[in-house]
Amino acid sequence: MTRDKQTKHGRGYDRFLLLGMLVLLGMGVVMVYSASSMVAMKRFGSGTYFFNRQVVYALAAILVLVCCRHVPYSVYKTLAYPILAVAFISLVALYLPGVAQAVGGAKRWLRAFGVSFQPSEFARLALIIYLAYSLSKKQDKIKEFSVGFLPHAILFTCFALLIVMQPDFGMAAMIALIVWIMLFVGGVRVSYLFVSLGATLPLAYYVLIDAPYRLKRLLSFLNPWAYQGDAGYQIVHSLMAFGSGGIFGAGIGNSYQKLFYLPEPHTDFIFSVIGEELGLVGVGLVMALYAMIVWRGIVIAMRARDLFATFLATGLTAGLGLQACINTGVALGLMPTKGLTLPFVSYGGTSLIMSAATVGILMNISARRGA
Repeated sequence: MTRDKQTKHGRGYDRFLLLGMLVLLGMGVVMVYSASSMVAMKRFGSGTYFFNRQVVYALAAILVLVCCRHVPYSVYKTLAYPILAVAFISLVALYLPGVAQAVGGAKRWLRAFGVSFQPSEFARLALIIYLAYSLSKKQDKIKEFSVGFLPHAILFTCFALLIVMQPDFGMAAMIALIVWIMLFVGGVRVSYLFVSLGATLPLAYYVLIDAPYRLKRLLSFLNPWAYQGDAGYQIVHSLMAFGSGGIFGAGIGNSYQKLFYLPEPHTDFIFSVIGEELGLVGVGLVMALYAMIVWRGIVIAMRARDLFATFLATGLTAGLGLQACINTGVALGLMPTKGLTLPFVSYGGTSLIMSAATVGILMNISARRGA
């Protein structure tokens, strides 16, 4: 390939991002099968039910990765408003009669043509794209309250309310952190950000104590053993899984806690199964892979050739990093339970495909800069 073609089409696939994603994806397929086989047998009469679907999701994720890698990131700047509008409409659709699919009392899923989709996952990506566009466009007036802070705060509030009412407090909190980081990196006055943070904490506290189940989660986080038969049940058995895994683990397929002790071991608490079956070595490998992806994302953001790409890479990297930290933190008892999946590893199509799109966009930014 000539030098001109390399400049035009990029420099291939970022090997660090590709390696990190593919290894996590492979581990995820294996661990989903290990963690879900008994649950799948009981619910559906087939031990490979979740495994078969995860393989399809993984292949779809790779396809999405390739597509996003070859779509110029500048396209998202042009489509920032339409993408944001689609995300908002999809969140609103959850509250229309007969549209949403309720799971566990929460309306977080839309179902069409036999496929379920979680709008909040797409909304997170849409907000990142829009903020990257808006912050890069308003750099000359970014310090002004009415330009750099207020419009973005209002927009986030509208999205956050729709997500909290599902209810999905964990996703709303994570998006809040992503928005805060992007505004900080974008140059919004720190005083505005800290005042907004202080003003948000009482509201977040009210939301936590207003719902009895959230209050129980908070109390069980502070002392899980006192609530081990109730709200602390998940954390207690998660910690038991890590404790029994030791250094090298019990071996793939030999987890005891996945045998109907850990609720949904193939989704929110798959990291606990990894800890039990692969031990400290497996846990360390997973964390090292996420650290590599985040490190590479930061490098790409720092070396991007324009502000839009810098802010876009920052938001995408923050999203992946925060989701991994929150999921693993919950499994280790370091944070209250949030219901967020482990990127590339947990069972689920929406999260997996959105995470793959994130890495694909980062790869495109990296290739076009040569970072």
